[in-house]
Amino acid sequence: MNTKTNISIIIPVYNSENSIAKLVETLIRELENYNTEIVLINDGSVDDSEKICEDLGSRYPNEVVFCSLAKNVGEHNAVMAGLNECSGDFAIIMDDDFQNPISEVHKIIHEIENKDVDVVYTYYDKKEHAFFRNVGSKFNDFVAAKMLDKPKDLYLSSFKGVNRFLINEIIKYKQPFPYIDGLILRSTSKIGKIKVDHHKRNEGKSGYTLSKLVSLWSNMFINFSILPLRLSIILGFTSAILGFVFAIISLIEKLLNPDIPTGYSAIIITVTIFSGIILISIGGIGEYLGRLFIAQTNKPQYIIRKKIKNK
Repeated sequence: MNTKTNISIIIPVYNSENSIAKLVETLIRELENYNTEIVLINDGSVDDSEKICEDLGSRYPNEVVFCSLAKNVGEHNAVMAGLNECSGDFAIIMDDDFQNPISEVHKIIHEIENKDVDVVYTYYDKKEHAFFRNVGSKFNDFVAAKMLDKPKDLYLSSFKGVNRFLINEIIKYKQPFPYIDGLILRSTSKIGKIKVDHHKRNEGKSGYTLSKLVSLWSNMFINFSILPLRLSIILGFTSAILGFVFAIISLIEKLLNPDIPTGYSAIIITVTIFSGIILISIGGIGEYLGRLFIAQTNKPQYIIRKKIKNK
């Protein structure tokens, strides 16, 4: 007798009143061959998303788990909430806007079930994000390759699948600034990838603003690498060498031409540049110390105000 695979679909919900009901209904219909659990995490939506998600939890008590967070904490924290609440053998993490085709969920499940991998990332021939978001993704990909030892040919898509082993490893992380892909890359080297389609957003707009992207990048920089500290050391050595070279050049010029005037502008430029380097380095160290302080105050990753879970 064949038993159905237990899968969890984790969807961070933010201002998705026009799409979330249709998405959930379609998932339930399309994934009837699995024991499907859909975990909706309302991340401080300001529209009617919460009410719609509550209705979905009431209509589909055996399929839908709904958690309403007390405030907006960002996608990665919301995903952490979903991973902590899910019960499936596999979890598929996807967006709430239909840009991730539901038909492709089957591909991820098949890949992670039948291949010796802990995570399956998706990638696209063409991304239908806005220009600003695409630039941010490319920058994120470049930095992750340098700081997290990410394979160069791996795209860190938000649409991915993880197995129960990896779910259990990820949720061990209790610090207040999670970065899901950083947690994945530090936990496993068994990584798969498949090509999927990427659709245009039909409703609403991306919840990622410049400030949120900067916050996400800083989580990667500070929480999962000490490379910024090492770069500040290199920057300090470089500035010291440049200052020494500049001093020698100035001395030689003065010896060869005693009448040459002392370069006031050169002094100001030099002081400004090196002061900037010092402040950047101190700021980086301060960011590390600040995050350590916040972690010591036991700031939570998220707070669940309301939950509908019937299983």
